[in-house]
Order: sequence, then structure tokens, then C-alpha cells
Amino acid sequence: MSSFQHPQLAVPPPLMMSEPGTFAHLTLTQRWPAIAQRTIAENEFSSNIVTNLETLVRELFEGKIRLLEDDYAADQAEWTTYLHPYLDRPWLEVPWFLAEVYFYRRFLEATQYFQPGAWQGFDPFYTQKHTGLVTSLEKVRAVSSQIDSLHQSSDRSKTDVVSEAHVVLLLHNALWGNQADLSLKPTVDLVFQSDAGSEQEQTQKTHVLVDDTDKLLEWLTKQGKERSHRIDIVADNAGFELVCDLYLIDWLLKPTPFTVYLHLKTHPTFVSDATIADVHHTLTVLSNDGEVNVQNLAERLRNYVAIGRLQLEADPYWVSPLALWQLPQRLYRELSQSDLIILKGDANYRRLLGDCHWPFTTRFEAIACYSPSPLLALRTLKSEIIAGLQPEQIELLNQTDPNWLTSGEWGVIQFANFPHLTLQ
Repeated sequence: MSSFQHPQLAVPPPLMMSEPGTFAHLTLTQRWPAIAQRTIAENEFSSNIVTNLETLVRELFEGKIRLLEDDYAADQAEWTTYLHPYLDRPWLEVPWFLAEVYFYRRFLEATQYFQPGAWQGFDPFYTQKHTGLVTSLEKVRAVSSQIDSLHQSSDRSKTDVVSEAHVVLLLHNALWGNQADLSLKPTVDLVFQSDAGSEQEQTQKTHVLVDDTDKLLEWLTKQGKERSHRIDIVADNAGFELVCDLYLIDWLLKPTPFTVYLHLKTHPTFVSDATIADVHHTLTVLSNDGEVNVQNLAERLRNYVAIGRLQLEADPYWVSPLALWQLPQRLYRELSQSDLIILKGDANYRRLLGDCHWPFTTRFEAIACYSPSPLLALRTLKSEIIAGLQPEQIELLNQTDPNWLTSGEWGVIQFANFPHLTLQ
């Protein structure tokens, strides 16, 4: 493990599924069984796999935490370490984040993902991911049209000034694309408006609870062109969100001297989390689209991958149940070379905060101070955890939207830069 500092403050207890009425409790009692049932219905699994998944669902209520029985998997030893403190405990008595990562890992064990045979390497969530991507293509074309309009109105290559309009558009697309989470909604029903003055867009702007876009713009403006820069993006969901991330990456890579490292999952998890295979599949779908601008995006990104300006990374850490301050040394050293880390989505935000009961008014920077590089978090709220809010915000939200913490209708754009990390 790494030896760098933890959050400045004492770390509070983790979110637990044993807390009645919480989203964590709902996850175990309703969401996970529904995910298993849907996945069985969508795949022609063998009877053994179906039995395995049905057994896993029963264990959620009747069984206890056990070690993995996945002899062909490279991560079995690590999971033995993760699970040792919780062996033989009921699922309800385990911290939510660990239990959730463990559930999806047990899902792969049940579907024989690592076992030699007919199902080895098969993504049990492929159908949902592919359907989500294909049904979002109309919205993808709307995004493409928006961005093309901005390109026509300004030529970024002729100025050293960061285009505020581009940053705002791409950040907000990347943020609200995070609403597309198949572990929460069995179908993707995103509302995307190409009209900048639309009521939906204005609502989205008011639903950004913390918006540090100006801080990011200031940081970007200070990045000179005398040397190359590295940006690391920790991806969340495949489908529409990944496409929005790819548009952001495309903007970063032309014509600025950035290299982008896109961090993905080593195996399927959380239903729609993006893997390297998902990126390649997405580029294939985009390249076959009828819209020329969409095809060109795929072509440019494939070229960036070929020449090494876009690096697709998949470290096993990102499918572990560890907090972000428990980064392994290899990954900490790598991210220390980054000029900016962009952390996408709710699960990564939970990892950043250790999935703990921080008071919602806790300063975001006081928790994220352990980051090895400046950090930008783009996240729509889908769990009962957040930092950096004002007391009056919390009071108003509790009065106007009882589900504000979990509905995905509210978001944050939080930027943390620390004096010891400031670039010279």
C-alpha cells in the first residue's frame, strides 16, 4: 500500500447496508436481486450459471460472506485479504462499498467469467451496455452537432486562450452523461437538449450544487504550451457517458500538447462500468454511424490510440474495494505524474471519500488533500454521500427534493488543487 497522507480530518465510519431506510439497504434488498434476474433473462446461460446466480441472490438474505472460489482468477489472493475481516458475517453487516464490489465480483464467479470454457471472458452485462449505447445515438448526434457549432464559431488552434464555451459544454455533457447508470435504471432514458436555451439545460445548470468550472478554467489557462501535459481520466459508465467522455478527450487532444490516460475496469462490474473492450466497441459503433461528424470522432480517437496520445489503462485497483487513499504504490507513482486527474461518476466519488459518513459541509479539499495531483470530480448524486455543500443548500434540498442524494438529478463539478501540487 501507499504511504502518502490520508484526509486531513479523522475518517468517519463507513456507510452500512444495515441502516434501515437507506439507499444502501435498498441496494441489497431490491437492486441486486433485480440486476441478477434481468441478467439471467437477457442471456442464454447454462443451467449451472443460472443456479449460481439464484444462489447468490439467496445468500444476500440468508448467507454470509465467504472467500472466492475462483481458482483461475488472478485476484483471488487479494480478495482473501479484503474479505478476511468480514468472513462469516451476514451481508448486512459489511460496509456497503466493499459489499457492492464483492457482489459484482461474485457475479463473475457465478457466470464463470475466469473459468476456462464456453463462458470465459463473457461480459454478462454486454446486452444492456450495447442496447444503452445504440439507443443513445440520437443524443450522441445532438452532442456532435453542438460541438460542431462551437468549432465553427471559434478556432481554438489560433489562440492560447482556453475556450470557456467548449469547457462548459464538454464538462456539463460529461457530468450529466453520468446519469446513464444501468445498475440504477434498467433502461437508459436520458434527457438531452441541443438547444442551449432549453428549459432542461437551465434546470441542469441550477442542479449543479458545486460548480468549480471557473477554477478549472483558471488552471487550464495557466498551462503553457512549452511542454506536454498529462491528464488522467478515471472512467465510470460505458454507453452515452463514455461517448461524452470521448468528446472531452477529443477536445483535450487537439491541438493542445496533452496526453490523456483513460483508466478503465479490468473486468465487468457495476453493470455498466466501462472496460477497454467497451471503448473499442463504442468506437466501432460510432464509426458505423450515419453522421459524418460522429464517424470522424471515432477515426480521430483511434488515431490517438495508435500514436500513443490516448492511452487505455486498466489497473486491478479500480475493481477493488479500497478507498482512493489506499492506492497501491505503482498507481500512486503513475498518477503523481499527472497534471490533472478527472474522476468520473458516483462510485469513484464514493471511493474518493472512502464511502464514509462525512458531514455534507466538510470541505472537499480537506478530504481530497491526499490526491497525488490536482483533482476534478464530475459526479451526479446516486448515493448518500457528499462533501463541500453549504448548510442552506442542504436545508433547501431536504425541503424540496427528499431523494436529492440518490436520484441522479443533482451533480457536482468539484476541483481541488493544492499548493504543494501547483505547477511551476
